[in-house]
Amino acid sequence: MSTLEENARKANEYTTRIREKGVLNRIGGKECPAISGEVFETLSPIDLKPLASVAKGDARDIDQAAKAAKAAQPAWAALSGTKRREILHTIADAIEARAEEIAFLECLDTGQSLRFMSKAALRGAENFRYFADKAPSARNGLSLPTGGQANITTRNPVGPVGVITPWNTPFMLSTWKIAPALAAGCTVVHKPAEFSPITASVLVEIAEKAGLPPGVWNLVNGFGEDAGAELTRHPDIKAIAFVGESGTGSLIMKQAADTLKRFHFELGGKNPIIVFADADLERAADAALFMIYSLNGERCTSSSRLLVEASIYDKFTATLAERVKTIKVGHPLDPATVVGPLIHPVHEKKVLEYIGIGKEEGATIAAGGGKADGPGGGCYVAPTLFTHATNNMRIAQEEIFGPVLTAIPFKSEDEAVLLANDTQYGLAAYLWTSDVTRSFRVSDKLEAGMIWVNSENVRHLDTPFGGVKASGIGRDGGDWSFDFYMETKNVSFATGVHTIPKLA
Repeated sequence: MSTLEENARKANEYTTRIREKGVLNRIGGKECPAISGEVFETLSPIDLKPLASVAKGDARDIDQAAKAAKAAQPAWAALSGTKRREILHTIADAIEARAEEIAFLECLDTGQSLRFMSKAALRGAENFRYFADKAPSARNGLSLPTGGQANITTRNPVGPVGVITPWNTPFMLSTWKIAPALAAGCTVVHKPAEFSPITASVLVEIAEKAGLPPGVWNLVNGFGEDAGAELTRHPDIKAIAFVGESGTGSLIMKQAADTLKRFHFELGGKNPIIVFADADLERAADAALFMIYSLNGERCTSSSRLLVEASIYDKFTATLAERVKTIKVGHPLDPATVVGPLIHPVHEKKVLEYIGIGKEEGATIAAGGGKADGPGGGCYVAPTLFTHATNNMRIAQEEIFGPVLTAIPFKSEDEAVLLANDTQYGLAAYLWTSDVTRSFRVSDKLEAGMIWVNSENVRHLDTPFGGVKASGIGRDGGDWSFDFYMETKNVSFATGVHTIPKLA
């Protein structure tokens, strides 16, 4: 039996258990169907066959979940940071114990390849461990003495929060949002993306079996226009953490305006990777390929615009094209696969339409350029490279969110900066040069929340993660997460007798 066949056998065992009971909501510590009794099916992008029926929650289910979170909030907030740390570490242990199951379910539900999803559970566990260790100090503030006054700051959890997560790498991104909320002392209502809901139900089940009190973490499945919209509007929900499209982020702000919620948005990107002629070109090529073709190109930080100095443009892109043609497209459970099927037929259609737009705009397809053959006949798209493109083309301006790279030449440092910044987005940027002074100059001018110099996206959990312009609001990571999930309070003590103005 081949590795793929053995993985498929194991994956079938995991999905059989889920298929038999369906993907349910979890409210107040209990699994439950949607109040309406309605369900929808989640499809595997491998063969477009249903994986499981999913509870289709609506406003009534969100209302129950919000009330459960509100009821659980005082006790969870009052629990010591040390105790919360203990529970979150236990959750991390339990995640690691089910790492294979989580990875296989992610592969089948999202189409992401096992070589990347095998680390999903481990990264999720790392998120819980990191914020678990910060829980005891989450409320710590500052002493700010001044003449005649002693000021002491502290932080308190903002209250029940809504977390809306996307369909790409859903397990890891759910832990990235929910772990700091729990560490801060907030209760949670989680609405996962309808395209990939399976591992969210596994995650909340793990958390409650690990000792998380009922109602602290509630899960409601459903669609954005009903469950998601009600979550953003509900008066008991004090903040919304959202990862997804920029347009949806704008809609959420409008929906939630009447309740004056706070927001943390991680939104779209059209991130440049800038390659100067003096760079280590082999490593730059490795990074360019990795940051657009890993995770099927379905990642907010993908380097979807390749800006290359004109003197090396033709040679660099020709070499890149030959390498793109060798990238393995295949079944996500095959350890050799790099690019699996895209998440859903709706998204596959969008990506293929953009490839057609690029052709119409006059860009050259140097590799790929259409559907790819894949086992099961699902949503497979060939890794695609456009050359001879200009920055005003739609394929250079709009987020495709697939394995499509657009290469554009530049003649000078100033032009590179101009092209990089000439987009509505500003999430990430990547810069390759051996000139240290140039790396400082250019990175200072780039309009992006995160910049990597001579590196692909390497994450450190204590650094701020987030974007500018249409790419988001706020930062995750380290204490930046607590700035969102907690309110800062200042208490001022008079240290002497001062003159109080008399009005009468």
